[in-house]
Parts: sequence; structure tokens; C-alpha cells
Amino acid sequence: MLRFIAAFSLILPAAVLADDALTADEFARKVEGKVLTYGLSGEPYGAEEYLPNRRVRWSFLDGKCDEGYWYPEGDSICFVYNDTPTPQCWSFFDTGDGLRADFLTDPDDQSLYEVDRGNGPLSCPGPEVGV
Repeated sequence: MLRFIAAFSLILPAAVLADDALTADEFARKVEGKVLTYGLSGEPYGAEEYLPNRRVRWSFLDGKCDEGYWYPEGDSICFVYNDTPTPQCWSFFDTGDGLRADFLTDPDDQSLYEVDRGNGPLSCPGPEVGV
């Protein structure tokens, strides 16, 4: 029984830490220079390219991209985009399999999960491209 308690005491801090939101510095180290694709309910949702100096490029995977930036706000990471100037704040967590993003602006929304990670750049041909 004593071994079980000792083993549990080693596991518990790791489990608690896994539930801590990433700090701005941790988030920046994990994403800068990458393109992350996020899923919602098992379906692709969108992708974001994380550029230097906290700049970002977002796409709903429709060929159109929106430029913006991110900044820390308390324990959250907030994004402002050219087409959506109202800050959208998220808490990011490292699940071990990628990032999970919990939308704080509307807590009833579901979480987004990282489903792919690449080195970019994000493809932004635009919806108007055609023959």
C-alpha cells in the first residue's frame, strides 16, 4: 500500500501539470515557425501559421487567409485578426499528442485539437482564384 501511495504521489503532480494552460512563452516556443491544423468533433476546422513577432495567418481551410497577431492576456492567449478585430481568447494545453485550445470568449464552444503540424507556409490561394 505504501508503494502505491508513493507511486501515486509521483504521478499526481504530472497529471496536475498537464491541466495547466501554457504560458505565453511556452506557447510561443511550441508554435513559432509552424503551421498547426486544428480539428473540431473529428472534422478539420482550420489552420494557423505562427509567424515571428507573434504574427499569425488563419484559414478556415477555404483558401482565404486572415492576417493577425496574438498576445497574452492573463492565463490566456488572445488573437486579433484584420477581418475580426474583436479579441478571441483561448487557453492552450499540451496534451502530449498536440495542443488543445479552449475558447474562452464563448465557453459553450467546444475545444479545438491539433491534428497536424507542419513547417508552412499556409496555403492561401484565395476563394477568387480560378480560370
